[in-house]
Amino acid sequence: MGKVAIIGDVGGHPDQLRRALTWLGVTEEGLPPDLTVIQVGDLVDRGPDSARVLDIVANLLDERHWIQLAGNHETQYLPGENVFWREPLADDDVTRLREWWADGRLRVAEAVRTAEGEELLVTHAGLTLASWQRLGEPTSATEAAELLNERPDLIWEMGEGAGPLWAESGAALHEPWMGYRGIVPFGQIHGHSTVVRFADRTWRCTGRVRQRAAVDWHARHVRVRVGGRVFIGVDPGHGRTGAAEWRPLVLADARVTVH
Repeated sequence: MGKVAIIGDVGGHPDQLRRALTWLGVTEEGLPPDLTVIQVGDLVDRGPDSARVLDIVANLLDERHWIQLAGNHETQYLPGENVFWREPLADDDVTRLREWWADGRLRVAEAVRTAEGEELLVTHAGLTLASWQRLGEPTSATEAAELLNERPDLIWEMGEGAGPLWAESGAALHEPWMGYRGIVPFGQIHGHSTVVRFADRTWRCTGRVRQRAAVDWHARHVRVRVGGRVFIGVDPGHGRTGAAEWRPLVLADARVTVH
């Protein structure tokens, strides 16, 4: 057991990533020995220097305790996909992402077990009720993560049945789970989108979700209670300019169960 830190979407902002890593105690020599980092994807696009972000991650990716998940902004560059971002990456950076995906360093999901024995599924956008059902209704986060890493076909799905790279917080992710009459099997941690606007502290969701949400405005984390579980959003919403204040989510006395 040690600390597990989950870093939300970076979106092409190397300075924000560097500050987060420094806050976690990461140095040029690498990660502290008691720390595992999971980055939830969307390393690139929007910000000023996606290439520098990839350079930072490349120096950490071979460490056993750095786990890199794929976001929709990475997977647009994989073979056979359509690039949707209007300012695409350079060819060398596309090649790098494809190599990470091919050799398994870029993955879909991870699971974390806390000191209390609770399991949390970590993906880019969250596992919707419909996607969970298509997976065969796994009863643990570990099983769900293993299945997602074996079933990459699900991650491309968009729209109402969005997979774990495209599901939007609120209507697509939270509300169907809130209406589920069975037992919600595990909690989740995700990036990609959020039910609030951090810049002006306003809400982007229905009252049903808002009533069950708690926001850490400084760290830019949103916790939503869903059927006795907690879904935690860690997308800081950097946008074009980058968030002036945010923090990775840190779970003490926890461990990953799939990596």
